[in-house]
Amino acid sequence: MSQKEIPDSAIEAVAHHINTRSSKNYGINPVGTEDNIETPQIFEIMPFDGIDKTNRRFYAIDGSYNSQEFYNGLAIAIYTAGYFCYQHGKQVRMNANDDPVILGQAYYPESILVTDEEQLGVMYDELLSLPPVKKLLDFWNDSPENIFEWKKDQICKNLSTLLGFCQEILEIAMVLEIAEIPETKAGDFILRDGNLRLLQVNQRYMVKLGKYLHDKETIIVAITKQSRIKMELSYTFKRIDNYLQDELKPKYPFTQTDPNRKKLCCWFEVADDVLKAAYKGEFIIRKAIKSGRGFGLYMVARLDYVEKLQNYDWVVADVNIFDAIPGIETGEMKRNREFLDLIFKELTCLTQEHYILGYPYPLAEVHNFVSLKKNFKEEIVNRLKYSLYKDQQMDNVDIENLFLDTHDRF
Repeated sequence: MSQKEIPDSAIEAVAHHINTRSSKNYGINPVGTEDNIETPQIFEIMPFDGIDKTNRRFYAIDGSYNSQEFYNGLAIAIYTAGYFCYQHGKQVRMNANDDPVILGQAYYPESILVTDEEQLGVMYDELLSLPPVKKLLDFWNDSPENIFEWKKDQICKNLSTLLGFCQEILEIAMVLEIAEIPETKAGDFILRDGNLRLLQVNQRYMVKLGKYLHDKETIIVAITKQSRIKMELSYTFKRIDNYLQDELKPKYPFTQTDPNRKKLCCWFEVADDVLKAAYKGEFIIRKAIKSGRGFGLYMVARLDYVEKLQNYDWVVADVNIFDAIPGIETGEMKRNREFLDLIFKELTCLTQEHYILGYPYPLAEVHNFVSLKKNFKEEIVNRLKYSLYKDQQMDNVDIENLFLDTHDRF
């Protein structure tokens, strides 16, 4: 079907849905109050001359996967996860290599060739044997059958499901690895792209990890610019942005004198009705450490300001529920507003004068480091061709036929 054959009614239905959801008014007052953190908690952005003075380490984790299948049934599949570390505005070496450019740490599997369903099981087993994942399983101190939400045969039912599972588990293993690095001190940050609610892992094991990080005073925050929550709060974001820029900014007692440095940031907790609308009542939204998913508490934040691009500069942040609600294990649900305010103020250190304003640059950098999305096919095929010719001494014609892609020919 060509694009012109798509019915106008289908396009109009999508446009109507987007307009309806992005125009919802949840009644959130843009003039926030300190005693209600479901309203904007406003603060001045970290002064530019102080953003690199903090001694905190900022770690950033991301992962990726990709695969390529050829006409003869041969498939190449790979996943990865890794992390960067920044301190005083400079990247810190995390690997044991002497490469002057690559300072981050990443893990890759050896089993990347898929010829049949049995090979999927081999890839699954290899994941569990990777050093960081093995340490994570030892930390959880239980069998994979109990830890993971689905059994091995369900995870290995197709390549896409398996690769997504491998990436997610390896990323969480990075969290534990970073927390146990001797140089990681109390107050250091671990940033993850996404959220703290793995569907692949039963909640009690993720909660154990969240409590461990809290006790070590290692701050973890998962951040994303892409979320259903942003659609629900689109109208609210616009109201808050207009208030901050048009009404509050002219009279705010800034410490900065440079007009270009006078920026107001804010954060607030996502209310239950917004979460229910965004996720249709799924238990991923529960603000609890039981009968829910993971150990996160959803916040939204504006960590910088992009002129005339409302919504763009807002992020959804999933914070450690033990940091946000220290008494949650005993049923005391009071939020630690002061600590949450500290988290978001510190995050503004990472969002200034970089190519993605409002988004922590370590996450952008680590994404580029581990991404397998660009030129994956070309790179992996060229390396395989070279190895087949050099190491296996195969004929050039046979090699080319092996990787023939009929979609490129017709």
